[in-house]
Amino acid sequence: MSSDPAIHVQGLSKCYHIYDRPRDRLLQMLCRGRRQFYREFWALSGVSFDVFPGETVGIIGRNGSGKSTLLQMICSTLNPTDGVIETRGRVAALLELGSGFNPEFTGRENVYMNAALLGLTREETNARLPEIMAFADIGEFIDQPVKTYSSGMMVRLAFSVIAHVDADILVVDEALAVGDAFFTQKCMRYLRSFMKTGTTLFVSHDTAAVRSLCTRAVWLEKGRVLQMGSPKEVCENYLEAFFEAQQGKGTTTRLKQAPAPEEEQGRDQRQEFLNQTNLRNDIRLIEFDPDAPSFGKGGAHITAVRFLDAQGQPLSWIVGGEDVTLRVEALAREDLDAPIIGFLVKDRLGQCLFGDNTYLSYMDAPVPSPAGRFVTAEFSFQMPRLAAGDYAITVAIANGTQFEHVQHHWMHDAIVFRSESTSVASGLIGIPMRSINLYLK
Repeated sequence: MSSDPAIHVQGLSKCYHIYDRPRDRLLQMLCRGRRQFYREFWALSGVSFDVFPGETVGIIGRNGSGKSTLLQMICSTLNPTDGVIETRGRVAALLELGSGFNPEFTGRENVYMNAALLGLTREETNARLPEIMAFADIGEFIDQPVKTYSSGMMVRLAFSVIAHVDADILVVDEALAVGDAFFTQKCMRYLRSFMKTGTTLFVSHDTAAVRSLCTRAVWLEKGRVLQMGSPKEVCENYLEAFFEAQQGKGTTTRLKQAPAPEEEQGRDQRQEFLNQTNLRNDIRLIEFDPDAPSFGKGGAHITAVRFLDAQGQPLSWIVGGEDVTLRVEALAREDLDAPIIGFLVKDRLGQCLFGDNTYLSYMDAPVPSPAGRFVTAEFSFQMPRLAAGDYAITVAIANGTQFEHVQHHWMHDAIVFRSESTSVASGLIGIPMRSINLYLK
């Protein structure tokens, strides 16, 4: 990593003048600064950070926190009120894709225009045009006016131009929220390839994407840097603050362990298997941590999380591909009319691999839980085969519906486990095969 930052931001501030009435603008111009007819709104105030070559830095924050204003100034489409911005290399921005297209021009003409704005000569664009057209895959529409395009086609063409200008710095602002799944996967393959060598500034409301893609994260709140550090830590704190803003501060950020039924001694499931090859997916469990970082309103408290075998016995080891049950127990501290319990399995980057909750199964017949009673959820499934590495399970209990609920207790990393060996050939997880056949005809 170079010692000179690819993006240097120092004391960056942006102030907007807010006029209550249209005539105040005219009065302000006539008074030449002797009186003030506007209110000041500081979209950014004293923001400072560096992004070094090869880094992928995530920017998170709620709507109105200043994320888009920051990116526009880095891309030189907006002038700062105060502060310094320095960039080294060609900057390509995936902001509002297609917003710079002329709707009367054809797709081909807009390619040449946008490529020129990004620093390519006409000869360079000619050489790359076949690749741009192949990546966009919009067929004969390339010679039709852009005003006839669907939003998905606009995204395809705009992203394709960006992907072929040999940028040194890529600025991404929720650009992939539109488009079909296949093209999104193509874009993600390009982004992941670019991130291996290029410098990326990535803005998203999806904390899982920030944790998966980024090496550092910056949390903006009301135009100021609230926290900067590892994506895992920053995203967890942001998520906690988000829920507190929606439903008020909980009783505590780390809830005390409530009394729970005595846990039986786990046993080693490996002894039941005859297959002793080094490809077996042995998963070593670490017991439930009641002091794991957590937050919530405190109307319920998760007291135990454990894996069980087919006989209902606690497990200390799991073999990938076998049937297991994840049991989550919680104590209701207040009356819950529609409790929801759920879990997420995440890899070491915080990327969600799989998970579920009880809402859909009980949406028509909720199971009310009076205060002082334990409520238990059990999820039975076939444990996927996992690539070697560390994993964690996040669990939560809420009350309400899937879309409107109160988060009572959310536990990060309630159980941590490690996949010691694996037969996963590729991908994040391996699915047990019913059969694999190879034959000649």
